[in-house]
Amino acid sequence: MISRAERTVVGEWWWTVDRLLLGALAALMIIGIVLALAASPPVASRLGIADPFHFVNRQVMFLLPALIVLIGTSFLSPKQIRRVALVLFLLFLGLVCATLVFGPEVKGARRWLNIGPIALQPSEFLKPSFVIIAAWLFSESVRRPEMPGQMMAVALLGSVVTPLVLQPDFGQTMLVSLVWGGLFFLAGLRMIWVVGLGGVGAAGLFLAYQLVPHVTKRIDRFLDPESGDTYQIDLAIDSFLNGGWLGQGPGEGTFKKMLPDGHTDFIFAVAAEEFGAVLCIMIACLFAFIVLRALSRAMHDEDPFVRFAVAGLAMLFGLQSCINMMVNLHMMPAKGMTLPFVSYGGSSLLSLAFGMGMLLALTRRRPRSATLAELERLGTRLGSPASTPAAATA
Repeated sequence: MISRAERTVVGEWWWTVDRLLLGALAALMIIGIVLALAASPPVASRLGIADPFHFVNRQVMFLLPALIVLIGTSFLSPKQIRRVALVLFLLFLGLVCATLVFGPEVKGARRWLNIGPIALQPSEFLKPSFVIIAAWLFSESVRRPEMPGQMMAVALLGSVVTPLVLQPDFGQTMLVSLVWGGLFFLAGLRMIWVVGLGGVGAAGLFLAYQLVPHVTKRIDRFLDPESGDTYQIDLAIDSFLNGGWLGQGPGEGTFKKMLPDGHTDFIFAVAAEEFGAVLCIMIACLFAFIVLRALSRAMHDEDPFVRFAVAGLAMLFGLQSCINMMVNLHMMPAKGMTLPFVSYGGSSLLSLAFGMGMLLALTRRRPRSATLAELERLGTRLGSPASTPAAATA
């Protein structure tokens, strides 16, 4: 055990980090390994891979650096998080743009970069750093109304959405836009912005439906299953029905043998068939706990940047979880989005570890004097009286 009296870096981290959040994330990782053991052997067999546990081994291999990233990032201060996020945002925005030129085309989209033996999806790493930069801009607009923080945030969104649409990756575009919109709402957007942004979003969706064939097919298949091939969705629904409340038992699932993306996008359906609706409810409750716990911690923080950043990261995590589970249940069109820490995928796992590491860092208990001192330093540097300790306690 680590004593409270120890003044080491690790000791201070252990007694200030939110251990319930850390435990919930660890539980999701363990569930991911268990479900990988259930879902990936049939996929390996269909692909002609000799080792039935090929994807399981790779998931564990990715999990080790993900844990290092998660824990290492959770040691950072809010100031360090802003700096790291800015560097990574610029780096991965450049890589996302590079996919348009150098990325291999897969199913009509260019979302990946092959760097030696590693296949990297830069947009996964762009999301958490984007949230931090957007949170900083919105917090500055609240702290200093004369600063055009909201307009800068609009430009930031445009710089991210444009290359994502060109890939095209409408799932990630929708996700980052929803999180950005949530942060804008928290920052106190005016009604004219609500109407304007809603109109832009509706127009964008209509244009995507009219001009992008695979978007048209997915929406048409969702609205009218008879209009196209719904093979994978039908198998997912059959998995839920076959699993019932308690499931068929580990290794006893049948529909997973035919489910093409059973180890990635549709791993929730595999969980339902083998372990039943009970496990699915437990997984959903874990996601809900993480989001609500983070939002609760954000509400009580005095630093506007921390409030916005924690809320944004929680929304990003929660919305991605909801989208994946809703697609599995045929409650929305297919998006090709992983279930956080549960689905197989190296880029997804590492980027989620980075995002949740920042969440753990920002929700760590900090002495009130330290928080006020940071606000005072920031206010002095910016010349804003609203950032002084007296204003913060008012």
